[in-house]
Amino acid sequence: MSTIDQNNILLAISHGDINGISYEIILKSLADNHIPEICTPVIYGSPKVAGYHRKALNMQTISLNHIKSPEEAQAGKVNIINCIDENARVELGKSTEIAGQASFDALSAAVKDMQSGKIGVLVTGPINKYNIQSNDFKFPGHTEYLQESFKCNEVLMLMVSENFKIGTVTGHIPLAQVPKYITKERILEKLRILNKSLIEDFAVRRPRIAVLGLNPHAGDDGLLGMEEKEIISPAIEQARNEDILALGPYPADGLFGSGFIGKFDAILAMYHDQGLAPFKAIAFERGVNFTAGLPIVRTSPAHGTAYDIAGKNEASPDSFKAAVYLALEVYKNRMEYRDLTKNKLQISKRNYGKDEALPDVDMPDDIILL
Repeated sequence: MSTIDQNNILLAISHGDINGISYEIILKSLADNHIPEICTPVIYGSPKVAGYHRKALNMQTISLNHIKSPEEAQAGKVNIINCIDENARVELGKSTEIAGQASFDALSAAVKDMQSGKIGVLVTGPINKYNIQSNDFKFPGHTEYLQESFKCNEVLMLMVSENFKIGTVTGHIPLAQVPKYITKERILEKLRILNKSLIEDFAVRRPRIAVLGLNPHAGDDGLLGMEEKEIISPAIEQARNEDILALGPYPADGLFGSGFIGKFDAILAMYHDQGLAPFKAIAFERGVNFTAGLPIVRTSPAHGTAYDIAGKNEASPDSFKAAVYLALEVYKNRMEYRDLTKNKLQISKRNYGKDEALPDVDMPDDIILL
């Protein structure tokens, strides 16, 4: 974690795909003077490309301070570091090899500075997962690249909104491969990361986590699959033995359909679309992608490059703004948690073991029958 002053947080922004809406949402967000007042933003990208988008969007009033390193960043200004080939060509709405290389160059420059402790907070602009592929980037997305860059055994993609948080046991893998990745050990590791993140990153003193089943009706007592009985329930029991308040497994349609998601601090889904489909249906405009388990803070808007509206001044910056505010909030929460633990102030806990009654979450009796 960076040792940067908590009251003057350097916020790194990787510019994402230069042919999509990344610069539009970045510039619109930073045009709001409130953000440069509460942090010092540093765009890892290209002044030339930024100028192209400023002209296309008629946003000439926003001023960019050109710097060569984060040490030169000035508080109260929007700073930008050139990370890409000056000859990179913008082709709005198109997926190009140049755009993919520019995405990677900016991301890798930001990560390098984070690895050296110069910056502790990163907001990533949307990338195209196809055109960014190269000998240097062979990952399904940001999450896996950052996991490898910071040598983490496991991380968790956590989608965050004002209403709820949802993580996934498996991420960017084909649906046909999901069952073989659903193991007791993997579920347990994700629950550990999620529980720790809720406490340290989101200041939840006693997290309650709902765990979804893999099969329809959470297996319907083995009729529709045995993963719930043989894998997921044992993982939940072991988690409770480790003082993690995990409940379930719940059928996904029943839990989301019942309207009881607010009873939990977070939900752990088994696979990508099981979690992200309802999340984006509920919170697409202001949803944030947060990578739990990293030594640095990373967030991203919960949408993609949106080539179809690139350059049309139609993109909403709300999700990107939410990503910025969440990144700053998580950073401060981590610092406060470190201060508490350093001073040995212990947060009181109850031990909900397998022989102790779990707290009543007032779930409807028929939720597992939906």
